Amino acid sequence: MTASKTNERPGTRATLRGFPMSASKARVVLNNVRGLDVNTAREILAGTTREAADVIGKVLASAVANAVNNDGMVAEELYISAAFADEGITMKRFSPRARGRAGKIFKRSTHITVIVSRMDEERLELMRSARSAQAAASRSRRVASSRRRADQTASLNKRETAHAAEAAQAELDAQNAETGVAESENELVTGLVEPANEIVSTGVAESQSEFADGVAESSDEGATAVAESSEEAGGTGVAESKPKAVRKSRAKKTKIDETTVSDDTTEETN
Repeated sequence: MTASKTNERPGTRATLRGFPMSASKARVVLNNVRGLDVNTAREILAGTTREAADVIGKVLASAVANAVNNDGMVAEELYISAAFADEGITMKRFSPRARGRAGKIFKRSTHITVIVSRMDEERLELMRSARSAQAAASRSRRVASSRRRADQTASLNKRETAHAAEAAQAELDAQNAETGVAESENELVTGLVEPANEIVSTGVAESQSEFADGVAESSDEGATAVAESSEEAGGTGVAESKPKAVRKSRAKKTKIDETTVSDDTTEETN
């Protein structure tokens, strides 16, 4: 029994002809995506680092677009039913070698064909169940991650609230401490100033009273001294004046007596 020809396979196809690449390089990539659904094949081609992956991805996108636009199919229900790379023309070139010889260079090309078809109902059902399970798993992961983020945010908010409360309490304690220190300083200053004022006022009063007493005593002593000096001076003057007067009177009397005596002698002589 002969196999069906490539142009007789069912499905929607897209072909790239004469791409400058060997068919063996393209077949390595086609073997990885053959028989897979379109979405999975796109993911695999996006993660492949070979040059053929980009080219085959474009051919696959063209085949899907043909199926959707020309045949009215749904892109999510398609899979790669056939994918192959045929050899194209080979260009022969030569490079100079030693001793006048020439080296052959073969520049190969390939024809890449991708055929997409609609999956059967059983496979569609399996794919839908797998997608639903995957969606449920992803949803549960999202919910868990969101809950984890919410818990982290809540714990962070709690920590921030606690830190803010601690900071506010510390600030309040600092203010209270500053107020207490200021009050204690005021009390200390008041306690120091009041005795000082009392001592100063007492000392001033005592000094004033002592000064007044000293002034009074000095005034009394001055008055006493003045009185004594005046009395002494007056008594001495009187005393001194009296003997002088007595002396003068005695001298006068003596003179008078002498005069009378002289007169008497004169009379007797006469």
